[in-house]
Amino acid sequence: MVVALIVICEVGFWVLLAAGLATRYLLRMPRTGAALLLCEPLLEVVLLVVTAMDLKNGAEPSWKHGLAALYIGYTVGHGHRTVKWLDGHAAHRLGGAPRPAGPPRYGMARARHEGRIWLGTLAGAAVATVLLWLAILYVDDPSRTGALRSWMGAAWRTAGIHGLVALTYAIWPRKAPAPEAGPPREPVRAERR
Repeated sequence: MVVALIVICEVGFWVLLAAGLATRYLLRMPRTGAALLLCEPLLEVVLLVVTAMDLKNGAEPSWKHGLAALYIGYTVGHGHRTVKWLDGHAAHRLGGAPRPAGPPRYGMARARHEGRIWLGTLAGAAVATVLLWLAILYVDDPSRTGALRSWMGAAWRTAGIHGLVALTYAIWPRKAPAPEAGPPREPVRAERR
């Protein structure tokens, strides 16, 4: 049941996002569109409540509960940035706004951008860890919570790997390509009469 709810929440995220952006830009109802976009966090609250109820009803803590915590953490860490990015593109395509600026491509500006994305992953890992610890305390049986503990490790391994990737942008910043030189110009000769 928990895995099915995770899938439903993911599909619901994209459906609410599409509905919110379509209402905002195609139907020209920005407040209603914003209200639909603000409903997205409710999906995670529903997932959290159902996961807690599943554990309360005596379900064996398993990978499903760990995956739910990671999903909620990912949404907390990266959901806002995803919605903002898609909103900018929808405003451009559907609302006539200027094209949104893309992320920097070179140098330390790109490294800072990658670092900010990594902070979202870090926040997601922290949220997942807190949820998993609460579930472990709730179950209160160390012999049954090994699966939940392993998901904490997975969250921090993912954050560590992402952090190393982000760090490479600072250690070896990508350089902008040199401007292409056009064909060599021939010197202008004065004509003789």
